[in-house]
Amino acid sequence: MPFANRIEAGRRLAQALIRYARDRVVVLALPRGGVPVAAEVASALPAPLDLVLVRKIGYPRQPELAMGAVVDGADPIIVRNEDVIRITGVSEAEFDEVCKQELAEIERRRSRYLGSRAPIELLGRTAIVIDDGLATGATMRAALRALRKRSPAKIVLAVPVAPSETIDAMRGEADDIVCLEAFDFFGAIGAYYSDFRQVSDDELIDALARHGEPAATPAEKREG
Repeated sequence: MPFANRIEAGRRLAQALIRYARDRVVVLALPRGGVPVAAEVASALPAPLDLVLVRKIGYPRQPELAMGAVVDGADPIIVRNEDVIRITGVSEAEFDEVCKQELAEIERRRSRYLGSRAPIELLGRTAIVIDDGLATGATMRAALRALRKRSPAKIVLAVPVAPSETIDAMRGEADDIVCLEAFDFFGAIGAYYSDFRQVSDDELIDALARHGEPAATPAEKREG
């Protein structure tokens, strides 16, 4: 078993990312499971922690099967899994309806998790994007494409565990990839954790509160 829990995974991931400690880093987590992992990285570097709100677009008759993924924003990023769309024969109207539902869920989560808190500025900074693991990578791919539009200097994808083929497929989406454990034959992400209990909303909100963007000093404000 590679990891006892998400906290241990985050501490090990932080060690692998320590070379970025001198960069102007923002750590971004995919909720919910990515947040405890990312919080350990944010503590170690140290860096502020923010969320990337992304939702899988599931096939209506088998919601775990990803037809794509969507990320919120003024211009939402939608990544389509054309193979699944073709095989299932889902119509454009069905796809659009599920997409609309997931955007509504993203907005609900934004209100619950972030309230009126503005996104942390990424321009010219190193964005380290973290989840507790990857499977197909559809949601992470959508997240990375959305973040690229915010003009970070560098995007680093960091996960504790993933299939080897997914990591290979993601190389064009990030400037660097850190994956602690990659497997040719991959099961569910939870199979690689002894404790994979669901992360509560309260845990997530507390982690964000502990790792906010520090207030600018008077000198920094003058420079800005």
